[in-house]
Amino acid sequence: MTAVDVPAAPATAPRAPRGRSTVAAVAVVAVLVALAAVPLFLAPFATTTLTRILVFALFAASLDLLVGVTGLPSLGHAAYFGSGAYAAGWVSINVTAEAPVPLLVGAAVGAVAAALTGWITVRSAGVFFLMLTLAIGETVQQVANTWDSVTGGANGLTGIPAVRVAGEPLTNAGFVHWYVLAVFVAGIAVLWLVARSPFGDALRGIRDNEPRMRAIGYPTALYKYGVFVLAGGVAGLAGSLLAAQARFVALPDLGFLTASFALLAVIIGGAGSLWGACLGAALVILVRDALGPGLGGHGTLVLGAVFVLAVYLLPRGVAGIRLRRRR
Repeated sequence: MTAVDVPAAPATAPRAPRGRSTVAAVAVVAVLVALAAVPLFLAPFATTTLTRILVFALFAASLDLLVGVTGLPSLGHAAYFGSGAYAAGWVSINVTAEAPVPLLVGAAVGAVAAALTGWITVRSAGVFFLMLTLAIGETVQQVANTWDSVTGGANGLTGIPAVRVAGEPLTNAGFVHWYVLAVFVAGIAVLWLVARSPFGDALRGIRDNEPRMRAIGYPTALYKYGVFVLAGGVAGLAGSLLAAQARFVALPDLGFLTASFALLAVIIGGAGSLWGACLGAALVILVRDALGPGLGGHGTLVLGAVFVLAVYLLPRGVAGIRLRRRR
């Protein structure tokens, strides 16, 4: 175990019996149908809020690949999320807003940024890893603030045009929602496949007992570096969705607060569970953005209280309830 422990999922990805797998598949399809139908029944504001949840859920799920699957709690993951958002926004303004170009650029920049910063980072552990990721996030934010000719500095990157699909701009909230939903599903599918692959099983082994995995021949540093880059790429992909949805990117999207909200979502939902991370992300966005104004601007305080209660009452998050019932 590391010096900074996060409640862990089982060492191997659980393989549900066929009956449960069928129920889970039906539930997933039902949720996707419901999400796709949202613009048909809800007002634009509610649709936009749900779209923001999908963006943040993909970001949180990418962090869960580090935290829950590999045991690498990061406070700098927003650096890759924000880098992808800035890159996608800049390309949309200066080159083309035609999909999938901004998406690919955002994912590539997130992955490259993670590759440049990850090799030294993953060779540390515990508190040192946590502090290194925090330093990376703060450094990237300061670079973005200084590089105002590209990022807009403290004013943020404005004037991002609507993303285009087949030449048509997506200006309607419903069309943007469907676009984000499609990319969200693709991103979650990639993370799910990785988590359930032999590579994912090796990552869980590293999380639970890295010296043993190293002793039996696994190049653990290389495995951690690979998942660090992959998580950075998916975070950059989520960032490109932020640029498409908000059409504005600001310095806080790179910083500690955004990273800590994502980590909060993972812990509340249940580290090691993709659906738990998504559920935690929904709670964070609803309290912070939707309910925050009605709480007198104290949404962050409420999130802090929820976090304390979740750690005390549900040490393995919401997903842990389901695991306990199985046993």
